[in-house]
Amino acid sequence: MTNAPKHLSKKAKDFFNKIAKEYDLEEHHLKILTLACECLDRIEQAKRVISKTALIYRDRFDQPKINPAAKIELENKITFARLMRELCLDIEPPGDIGRPPGLGK
Repeated sequence: MTNAPKHLSKKAKDFFNKIAKEYDLEEHHLKILTLACECLDRIEQAKRVISKTALIYRDRFDQPKINPAAKIELENKITFARLMRELCLDIEPPGDIGRPPGLGK
């Protein structure tokens, strides 16, 4: 088993180690998993920024604007989901291919 990269947060390291322990991952899978864990860290960082400031703020023209951290959070959530999909961890191998059962008469 490979240990999580040192630059990850504790939460991301725990996630990395759990996945690496449960699945037999090759080197390229570990790189994808590392990228996914980095996304988890960015999501948490963005959430902290939003909680300290606000989701919506007013610009100099008093127009409501979304916090840039909200965009970072959303982009990393999408990227995380795509990276995890690339790992195919929760997909069972297909069964035997054959004809579907016939309809009874």
